Amino acid sequence: MTAPAITLLTDFGTADGYVAELKGVLVSLAPGLSIVDLSHDIPAQDIAMARLTVARYWKRFPVGTVHMVVVDPGVGTSRAAIAIASEGRLLVGPDNGVLSPALFSLDARVVQLPVDQNASATFHGRDVFAPVAARLARGEPIESIGEPYRDAVRLRTPQPRRDAHGLLHGEVLTVDRFGNAITNLVTRESVGMVKVAGRAARLVRTYGEAARGEVVALVGSSGLVEIAVCEGNAAQALGLNRGDAVVLSTVS
Repeated sequence: MTAPAITLLTDFGTADGYVAELKGVLVSLAPGLSIVDLSHDIPAQDIAMARLTVARYWKRFPVGTVHMVVVDPGVGTSRAAIAIASEGRLLVGPDNGVLSPALFSLDARVVQLPVDQNASATFHGRDVFAPVAARLARGEPIESIGEPYRDAVRLRTPQPRRDAHGLLHGEVLTVDRFGNAITNLVTRESVGMVKVAGRAARLVRTYGEAARGEVVALVGSSGLVEIAVCEGNAAQALGLNRGDAVVLSTVS
């Protein structure tokens, strides 16, 4: 049986030594286990982006994987530190909503982690989460890590709303590094239009169906409708930001 991996998602960047400190703890306490860097480029303190990122990957990894998420603007405050067992995976991080995707599974179990009085008030990633991730990766049961916890923060993606005319109203959830605006709209239709920022974007299946510079909408790999500019940056071209309204009309 393959040993479990520990994955890392943070907003630390790689210019400083913070990620190195996390890894130092992990390899010291769980030598020989694989450490997978998912990203350290989550925008600083961006809980919403971290949650959406976790939603994309946490079940893509094998059963037994330990996911450590450190996007933690409330570090050192009264916010809880938690570990979750859900669908065979384990997640460790702050109780601020970043781990929400794993909390909605029927078998999810949550424990609150003890915080040692000697832990740095500004670096729970190193002093609280990493030691726990290592223990879980070594096979310790989650029940031995902390006490049952029932008040975990559960953040949900806003649901689009359909009006009396059949139009689907949603919003931009986030903007990816390509400048594509990912919305909360979902459709199985192949023909339609999305109105955003005073522009109309036709629904296409692939970028190859659009002319260079054309504003289009398409269903991305996450299953959500995205606003894009072919070979361009939609967020810059249209001035798009999280929360901007989008309206989808389709033709069956």
